[in-house]
Amino acid sequence: MSTTEPPSVTASYALAVLSATAEGNGGSSGSWALPTDRLEYGEMRALWDAVLDARGAGPHTGLLVGDRIRPEGLHILGHLVLTCASLADAAQAAERYHPLVSQAGTVTLDRRSGVGRICYRPTVDPAAMHPQQVEAVVSIMVRAARWIAGDDWAPLSASFAHPRVGSAEPYVRVLGCPVTFDAPENAITVADEDLDRRRPLYDPALNALHRAYADRLLHQLSAPATVAERVRQWLEHAALEDAGPEGPAKQLNLSVRTLRRALHAEGTSWRALLDTARHGRARRLLETTALPLDRIAPLVGLSGATALVRAFTRWEGMPPGAYRSRHLPASADRGGAGSG
Repeated sequence: MSTTEPPSVTASYALAVLSATAEGNGGSSGSWALPTDRLEYGEMRALWDAVLDARGAGPHTGLLVGDRIRPEGLHILGHLVLTCASLADAAQAAERYHPLVSQAGTVTLDRRSGVGRICYRPTVDPAAMHPQQVEAVVSIMVRAARWIAGDDWAPLSASFAHPRVGSAEPYVRVLGCPVTFDAPENAITVADEDLDRRRPLYDPALNALHRAYADRLLHQLSAPATVAERVRQWLEHAALEDAGPEGPAKQLNLSVRTLRRALHAEGTSWRALLDTARHGRARRLLETTALPLDRIAPLVGLSGATALVRAFTRWEGMPPGAYRSRHLPASADRGGAGSG
């Protein structure tokens, strides 16, 4: 079985990108339940496609998105940066923990001749990444440095490997420094004295607490996915009305019998994972659509509205109609007969 997984991006960053755009308040959180949930890079690219196609988007959208990112948009890395003792400490944290935000690129710190270059290098095919995505990352690096050094701080210079599109003025205004394009790399250059300047207030205990949590998440991210996790991922996109263990078993190059044994060894079962997937799919459909229950039931693999009411009451302790009334906006709540 192959353990190679496509690069992924954390849900907290995807939501931060949406909230930093003019259309952000209307952005959907999709199926993300936690900020540490992961999107495959293709989903993140599709999100950027939507952002850049939205009304009001322009050539500087990525730059502006990055400048609006708040610490929680980078999840634990953002909070860790806030507790770092210096810019150098923060850059080294980004170098180590950037995969927790995105595996589609790497951040490195290179110090020589009195300056440091903090570089961003995409790990995906350059054709698969909008230049605005790169500009957002570089802009985030400058914004994160300002969380430590102050809002008036600026790097010595910035560079992008792609050509400039649009006016030069927004780059200078947002980044606060000379900017070059068609450069060998995407980077910001920082004076050594800025990198090494210690913060007057620094809490090493809080920093250590954030690092311990980040290390735990990094270990989980780098560990091979369990069979149960890969079955959950398969179920997330499966048509549940006819889902059977043969589907994920084939994808994992396992027999159904071996799949069942592996799930049992991991403390779960196909039936339990399917039940959880049905629960999650039903919740999302009730929260985001006005479909009647007799339409939702087959989409989650149940025989009809009565079976859905019975299962949903077991899952949530309330019938689906009551759940929907709490979550679906009033303007969309017109499921009609069979709405539970």
